[in-house]
Amino acid sequence: MLINEECINCAVCEPECPNESISEGDSIYVIDPEKCTECVGFFDEPQCIAICPVDCIVTHPDYVESREELLQKKERQHAGE
Repeated sequence: MLINEECINCAVCEPECPNESISEGDSIYVIDPEKCTECVGFFDEPQCIAICPVDCIVTHPDYVESREELLQKKERQHAGE
């Protein structure tokens, strides 16, 4: 996922991320693509998109991953929890 320049820095997305992949950037919030699983394995849809009041979160064009790849990433990050 990618937060674009329409972000209003409201911070509602940050606590919703089960992977802690959202953080405050220099001028807008940012999503770490290495941590983001698009909420696969947690929810039916990305929670950041569901909660965003300005619809500034889109699919990152450089990080298109299959559901299986996202599930594997989730398992690696949350192994042992």
